[in-house]
Amino acid sequence: MADNCFAHPRLAAIYDPLGPDRSDLDAYLRITEEFGARRVLDIGCGTGVFALLLADRGIEVVAVDPALASIDVARSKPGGERVRWICGDATDLPPLQVDLATMTANVAQAIADPYTWQKTLEGAYEALRPGGQLVFETRDPAQRAWEEWTRESSYRVTEILGVGSVESWVQLVEVSSPLVTFRWTYGFAADGQVLTSDSTLRFREREEVEQDLIAHGYVVEDVRDAPDRPGREFVFLARRP
Repeated sequence: MADNCFAHPRLAAIYDPLGPDRSDLDAYLRITEEFGARRVLDIGCGTGVFALLLADRGIEVVAVDPALASIDVARSKPGGERVRWICGDATDLPPLQVDLATMTANVAQAIADPYTWQKTLEGAYEALRPGGQLVFETRDPAQRAWEEWTRESSYRVTEILGVGSVESWVQLVEVSSPLVTFRWTYGFAADGQVLTSDSTLRFREREEVEQDLIAHGYVVEDVRDAPDRPGREFVFLARRP
């Protein structure tokens, strides 16, 4: 099940305006260029920001996400017709031979269920051509990022064209290592509606992720630092032999 912030039509529609800074995607664009990828699978594409950046560069993109509301937002954007959108997950893919598969932002950690995570790695492997790369990021558990997820540090009011003022903030719900659950709250000034979205992330250790990749046939080529969060995240690059 997709989190409410992606699956609820009203929340999916404001997802981009609430988080307009997507400089975190710059590293993925550079990796795409580094490998000369011309066909990319974007797993957990959300509202399609990264998929459309790739399509704008003439890259063939297949983008998959389980949240239909987010797929609808992505498909409606300028250039949306250049991307092949699939509502589902990495187990719902047609036969593919892509050069690069990506899971940007929180996607890898949001796949909290161990069985689903294993199936996702399998699905990505099957979609890659021999020599293709899987790239994704996860937060380093030792940095305890969840300690910063408070109402005080996150509260803001955003003016959104056609929507009006929206209050939003995040609060930690539960830490049960390796799982961390948090809740976003959204208040719409236009009609007073308040919506919430609960999310759970799995904080995997670097060694655990590497072992999972190797067990599914990947060769771990590199583990890099995330340029936008130095010292706080691991960026895994794994190759299908």
